[in-house]
Amino acid sequence: MKRAIYVLLTLGVIPTALAAAGWGDLGKQQEEAFTWAKWWTEPVWPGFWMAWTRATLAFFIFIFASIALMAILEIRNPGGNERVGVLGLTTTRGDRLFISLLGSAYIFLAWLGLVGTPLWAPLGIAFLWTAFCFWKV
Repeated sequence: MKRAIYVLLTLGVIPTALAAAGWGDLGKQQEEAFTWAKWWTEPVWPGFWMAWTRATLAFFIFIFASIALMAILEIRNPGGNERVGVLGLTTTRGDRLFISLLGSAYIFLAWLGLVGTPLWAPLGIAFLWTAFCFWKV
């Protein structure tokens, strides 16, 4: 009699109670809500050889646009607009762009190592660093 009660509980009552409590949906795929962070970092072309996300695409567009702007400025005003800045170095526009990009990379890496995400604050700091490099360096 005792064994029959255990079998009845194991096969009938306990699974039914768990399913009623919501445990029956545990393995089912849940529909995820839309988030901008997921949209910004999900692959643009799934299965492509490189993980192109909107963030990497925006980064490469920014780099190529910076190079194109430097080329236009060089055509308009040849010579690179040399000057001696705060660091005591003679720099051109290209040097200042390189220093600002390198410094921005270090700002982001330091922020990720010390604070983590989100990355809006280091983006603002990187913009300030770039402005400083083009104004004073």
